[in-house]
Amino acid sequence: MCWLTKKGSAAHPGWKRTIHSQGITTFPCPSCKHDIDLGERGLSGLFRNFTLETIVERYRQAARAAVAIMCNLCKPPPQEATKSCMDCKASYCNECFKLHHPWGTPKAQHEYVGPTTNFRPKILMCPEHDMEKVTMYCEVCRRPVCHLCKLGGSHANHKVTSMSSAYKALKEKLSKSIGYLISKEDQVKTQIFQLEHMIQQTESNGEKAKREATDMIDGLCTILEQRKMKLIKSIEDSHSSKLEKLRNQMDEYQGMLENSGLVGYAQEVLKETDQSCFVQTAKQLHVRIRMATESLKTFQPAAEPTFIDFTLDVSREEEILKELSFTNVPDAPVIDLTQSRLYDEGTISWQQPSGTPPVDHYKLEYRRLDQDGDCAWESTEDVCGTSKVISNLDTNTSYIFRVKGCKNSIYSDYSKQVVLHTPPAPVLRFLFDEKCGYNSDHLILNKQRDSVESVAGLPMLLGAERIVVGSYMSLDFITGDTGVTKGKYYWTFRVELGSYLVKVGVVSDTKLQEWFHSPRDINSPRYDQDSGHDSGSEDIALEHSQPFTFVTIGMRRLFIPKGSASSSTESYKRSLSTPNRIGICLDYDKGRANFYNADTMQCLYERRVECSGTMYPAFGLMGGGAVHLDELITVKESTKLNFFLDS
Repeated sequence: MCWLTKKGSAAHPGWKRTIHSQGITTFPCPSCKHDIDLGERGLSGLFRNFTLETIVERYRQAARAAVAIMCNLCKPPPQEATKSCMDCKASYCNECFKLHHPWGTPKAQHEYVGPTTNFRPKILMCPEHDMEKVTMYCEVCRRPVCHLCKLGGSHANHKVTSMSSAYKALKEKLSKSIGYLISKEDQVKTQIFQLEHMIQQTESNGEKAKREATDMIDGLCTILEQRKMKLIKSIEDSHSSKLEKLRNQMDEYQGMLENSGLVGYAQEVLKETDQSCFVQTAKQLHVRIRMATESLKTFQPAAEPTFIDFTLDVSREEEILKELSFTNVPDAPVIDLTQSRLYDEGTISWQQPSGTPPVDHYKLEYRRLDQDGDCAWESTEDVCGTSKVISNLDTNTSYIFRVKGCKNSIYSDYSKQVVLHTPPAPVLRFLFDEKCGYNSDHLILNKQRDSVESVAGLPMLLGAERIVVGSYMSLDFITGDTGVTKGKYYWTFRVELGSYLVKVGVVSDTKLQEWFHSPRDINSPRYDQDSGHDSGSEDIALEHSQPFTFVTIGMRRLFIPKGSASSSTESYKRSLSTPNRIGICLDYDKGRANFYNADTMQCLYERRVECSGTMYPAFGLMGGGAVHLDELITVKESTKLNFFLDS
């Protein structure tokens, strides 16, 4: 969670000011290092935290205990103050307080506290309406609001309660939470002892692991040193042998030179005149001379000077040493929130970090997110893929999920835990119905009937000429093939961000018949004026519940219908960014429809609906746009009776 704390001056690089005022509109968060947009009102749009101010003042008083606060009205020398008047913004001793706040006068009703120097009024004002006190609590936005916010502001269609009710409820919850923590004091102490023991184990095991790693690497160095000595010895032996052979050969050839060796001896023999002695010596000498002559013709060194046979190839060993690491523990997977869906059953998807080797299988664990935290983790069977379907989940419940990978019987760390919330009702499974009001000239329905697209083609251009005379243009409606006659159901879908105008909601079968058989009924949301984004026929009779309700989506915005007393409400207060996925919950028995941000399960809009007959999911499109149903919504468990209308 990001906490905003004002440090330094407004010259901080993350601070931004508006062109028209000197107020700060962007605040740097010291935790996540991102700039937080505070809106046009800047810091003035934030609530004062009186509780934190009281706590700070309490500690300040304790710090100032050694330095007394003196009376502001006493004549010198002043006495020590015993009270501070919040209305007069002054501190008094007992005598001066009685003198300036006599009984029977308005000053006697002033609010006084213990001696203090903080005279800021303890009144929480509405950030949207400066002069209004907050008197109510919005349960949708979870923040205090004033009566103007409820009458015609951004909270007009939200559920609110009185401040006293919210105070009692929140104080009761906080008291229970604090009581739970106090009751678990022994458990906390035990866990602290376990953590201390784990710290000691971590220190000792870390030193042990360091010693073991050092010993193993030293062992490898010893093996390398021994191998080095053996290889060097082989090179030295070959070196000596080659030198000996080459030197002997060189000595032999040295003897062939004149006046030395064999040639010199032969020259001396030739000088012998005694024939018998000459013949006796010359015969053996001739053999030697002939061998030397032949060696000159076919010269071959006794040994090669190269040592190519002793070249080392250590590339494989280098790669092994580079990959030298501890036991190959897989990296923790990452749960993919964009592909994970949670209903009464859910699909949890995850990915292995890029650049990491695959694992053999995964283990998915989950549990309910209860306040006491006593729910045990439930584990699935080994999952060979990167997704798993979880069944039998409770509605309107938060679940925590985590997953770990396994490679060669070694498990990775758990992934970062993620919290997902189930919808407030079971899923209504349906497909688009091409028989109910489906206009094939304007709408394109895919074969699976889970996506519909509106194309702004020639028929729309031909119909656009009616705008000149102030007429209405028609939306092309398509409904689900499954309706609701009782109970409470929920469904989700995605509207493409580039869509021009799309209306989504619920409608009764009887109202559908009226619309399709009364083509000029401009009270129907089937007809919208040329812009479409700031009009809605459901606004005409918002004082009374109708057998239909819709919200408008277009130009990357979601538009909340106008409230009953919101004639002066600016349109931007009713405009929200289009969520990635939108959810609708219809409570047929209570006659109520809620629109959600399906990713965060935040309620965006609540509306009473007159539920009669069969209520169907309905979608109206005009211009370019598309709607795609969630995969789990389109998986139908059984075939139900479809509603058929001839448009």
